[in-house]
Amino acid sequence: MLHPRARNMLLLAPPALIIGVASSLILIIVMKVAAVLQSVLWNTLPMQLGVSLDSPAWTILMLTLTGLAVGLVIRFSPGHAGPDPAQEPLIGEAVAPSALPGLLIALIVGLAGGVSLGPEHPIMAVNIALAVYLGGRAFPRVGALDWTILASAGTIGALFGTPVAAALIFSQTLGSNNDIPLWDRLFAPLMAAAAGALTTSLFFHPHFSLPISHYGQMQIADIFSGAIVAAIAIALGMVAVWCLPRLHRLMHKLKHPVLMLGVGGFMLGILGAIGGHITLFKGLDEMQQMAFSQVFTVSDYMLFALIKLAAVVVAAACGFRGGRIFPAVFIGVALGLMLHEHVEAVPAAITVSCSILGLVLVVTRDAWLSLFMAAAVVPDTTLIPLLCIVMLPAWLLLAGKPMMMVSGKDK
Repeated sequence: MLHPRARNMLLLAPPALIIGVASSLILIIVMKVAAVLQSVLWNTLPMQLGVSLDSPAWTILMLTLTGLAVGLVIRFSPGHAGPDPAQEPLIGEAVAPSALPGLLIALIVGLAGGVSLGPEHPIMAVNIALAVYLGGRAFPRVGALDWTILASAGTIGALFGTPVAAALIFSQTLGSNNDIPLWDRLFAPLMAAAAGALTTSLFFHPHFSLPISHYGQMQIADIFSGAIVAAIAIALGMVAVWCLPRLHRLMHKLKHPVLMLGVGGFMLGILGAIGGHITLFKGLDEMQQMAFSQVFTVSDYMLFALIKLAAVVVAAACGFRGGRIFPAVFIGVALGLMLHEHVEAVPAAITVSCSILGLVLVVTRDAWLSLFMAAAVVPDTTLIPLLCIVMLPAWLLLAGKPMMMVSGKDK
């Protein structure tokens, strides 16, 4: 009854479903454990010791101890706690399974301790490694690249609570084979992404959208405003791109990971003491607090954006295990709210969405993911044509520019 093409797609459906569900469960377990540890470190302990939750001294102490703890994990764990996210793309080659326990512990400690990085890179590395290792033994005929695609799709679906981001990302990477239709190649990855997204939604709903006023009909002036906002965001992001390899090279002169991460944690603690509690952690919950609050001024939003940007660069340069997409979204929200407060004639929907688009584009150099994140945080369908148009000059600005990564020559 089924065409051979359909049978080939169905063969990968069961493993795709399993990988999608497993990818989400790993993410959920890590986030739950990190949340419990975070509550202990930042609520229970300070209350028992009679320390204010916003105490700068406690912030510096906790981030320094977090750096030392992550350094110890990396120093003594097999595989030295996986790849350095500053030197690897989001979707990379599978690492040795022996490195996964240390990588997970380093991620959980960093997330709970307040490091300004998200979970996306280590979780992606863990899920890809498990899929390649276990899948290759269960189905030897299936290549490592296929397992990598399924695991990364399932992880993206789990991270963002929807398979849309995976569909957009893989539509540009899987569409080069003229002999096999694109949707044949997307079938299994989308199934993995859908399974990951649905599993995540059973336990919690990722809160990306913000209470931004509805955007009306698009005007020509709004396109120019959005392009200027995106250009400002890109300029800010490129400062971080310039700083990362240089600080990475400087910090790695310390050689020992405990010393390197301890110094990095102390630097993050100072930044957190200056910027306040809202500039700590991965940034998603904190951007909700920032958007709902009515007390912040233009200078506050600018401070939050600059401190968070500096914290991301420091955390990545020192070797903390984590991703840069979620913090980039926080920076984009802070910058967008600042620009709206500074020029109220430009709607917040434009300033926030275009700032996110520019920052995520700098960090990922992926136009589809940047559009998705901007539309997810400001979920207004009338903005989508404007964002697509603004993407064009933004992409031109970044053409040929270095990425936010440390290359081999920068070491």
